[in-house]
Amino acid sequence: MQTYNLRGFKRPSIFLGQIFKKQFVTYCLFFFFSVSGITTCFDRCLAKDANPLKVFLLVGQSNMQGHAHIRTFEHIAMDPETLPLLREMWDEEKQPRICDKVWISYLSTSGVKQGQLSVGFGASEDKIGPEYTFGICMQKHLKQPILIIKTAWGGKSLHTDFRSPSAGPYLFTEQQIEGFAKQGKDLKQIKAERARMTGLHYRLMIGHVERVLQNIKSVYPDYNEQHGYELAGMVWFQGWNDMVDRGAYPDRDRPGGYDRYSEALGHFIRDVRRDLSAPDLPFVIGVIGVGGPVKNYGAAQKRYAGIHQYFRSAMAAPATWPEFDGNVSSVLTENYWDMELTALRARDAELNQKMKQLVSNGNLQKKEQQSMREKLRAEMFTKRELETLQKGVSNQEYHYLGSAKIMAQIGRGFAESMAQLMGPSSN
Repeated sequence: MQTYNLRGFKRPSIFLGQIFKKQFVTYCLFFFFSVSGITTCFDRCLAKDANPLKVFLLVGQSNMQGHAHIRTFEHIAMDPETLPLLREMWDEEKQPRICDKVWISYLSTSGVKQGQLSVGFGASEDKIGPEYTFGICMQKHLKQPILIIKTAWGGKSLHTDFRSPSAGPYLFTEQQIEGFAKQGKDLKQIKAERARMTGLHYRLMIGHVERVLQNIKSVYPDYNEQHGYELAGMVWFQGWNDMVDRGAYPDRDRPGGYDRYSEALGHFIRDVRRDLSAPDLPFVIGVIGVGGPVKNYGAAQKRYAGIHQYFRSAMAAPATWPEFDGNVSSVLTENYWDMELTALRARDAELNQKMKQLVSNGNLQKKEQQSMREKLRAEMFTKRELETLQKGVSNQEYHYLGSAKIMAQIGRGFAESMAQLMGPSSN
């Protein structure tokens, strides 16, 4: 400790005053710089957490709507590989989570629904689509609130309904025109109606996105306008209506028969980026994969294998184009198909065929029919297999069997692909 000798000093009070004054100034300066340092650190922490709100667009037709019934959640728990995903979907009471950091606005046939992400943002109140696990996994990756804007309608094509402006008008093929003439239809009226429908759902999609972005607080009340938002990515999950349309794709059973789809999807990606002023918007293509990989198709599906593979290749093609390198990816949803369910469904179809033959003989009463069905089920299925069928399926093959196990993995796959496109800086 420093000491001061005051002997011989005539006015010690002045001397002490000078000392205290110097110390006071020193303490003030120390306090000022300390507070400044703390404030700077605090500001930096705030700046780190003050990221723009990440906004994701999910667009497509009925499988983007989602037909996985919530009762099929139990099937996810039956597989050790998917059980961890179910735990992300459940809350502490093993009920479907309400995601307090994920908000969604969803436009579909019945209108607009919005709020915190939960079950019920699928095709109906008791269903989910890929949005559920996409939101859960994307928010977990980003570690911040996110907003999903979803637009999806069943039975819509890219060649007409979602056709974007730069793709130009829909042009009927020669085969279609010849068919209309043979049927005695009014070609002028048909063309007028097609012109009216062309691009309608593209415009509805863009319009809904713009309305939400203009008033984000109506969906996400805690949105900070000073921090703003960022269009962070888009997922496209569609395909069925184009794949089955022989009129629009007359050479669909040949290589290159779906090239027009690839071209239209390329226009779609460019136009979305232009119309939403997001030139580098990460874009994930969810390639339709109902039935699983075509190499695993059974006898009843083999005749469609070529068509299905040609379409899947055409749908994924834009992700391989140089202009989209690094900002467009494709997710093969066939990889999430449940082959066990396919096998069990095929066996169940055999059972139904046997029952049909027995009933056609006319010798079985209703009670006897029920008894015979139960007997055949016991012979053809184990208890676990029957449980799998009951818990795992709620819809048809073209809707991914209405399986939450399949749909949940698809949503997670979309999120993982999106995270890769966004890069490490997104985390």
